[in-house]
Amino acid sequence: MDKEAGEKRTGLPPVVDRSCRLLLLGSMPGEASLQAQQYYGHPRNAFWPLLYRLLDGGEPSPVYPERLQFALSRGVALWDVLRECERKGSLDAAIRKAEANDFRAFFAAYPGITHVFFNGSAAAQLFRRQAAPQVEGLPLSFAVLPSSSPARAISLEAKLEGWQPVREAWLETQQD
Repeated sequence: MDKEAGEKRTGLPPVVDRSCRLLLLGSMPGEASLQAQQYYGHPRNAFWPLLYRLLDGGEPSPVYPERLQFALSRGVALWDVLRECERKGSLDAAIRKAEANDFRAFFAAYPGITHVFFNGSAAAQLFRRQAAPQVEGLPLSFAVLPSSSPARAISLEAKLEGWQPVREAWLETQQD
């Protein structure tokens, strides 16, 4: 393995059930998340505060399984574009030898999901390059959100504004 590529990383399994209508996709969990085996495990990542505020949840629970249950109770699934990659550190720009998750099988297993949101432009770009052919023809809507990562140096309020499409889709799916 060359020094630039970094170590091989394997992502987390999806958090999903049959009630989910929205899918929030990251690129690949960062080091803190992989070590904790938790989605958005870095304490400064804005993901959980954003999700709770958008979906009428108040303050995020400090207990990870309760945060996952909150997402599922709102019909929100979590996953990442990549199954594996080589990466030194946590930055998406350092990703090498990327391998996408099996989205064809995922959407076959969870056909109720209609909205896909990318947590940052890197996730969207990786999806287009690695996985888009797997989902051609499926009735899905896609949107790119500002990254919740602390590396994306914009305020929580600005991120919240950029994440409003998640709330709109969630409200739309509540009417179904």
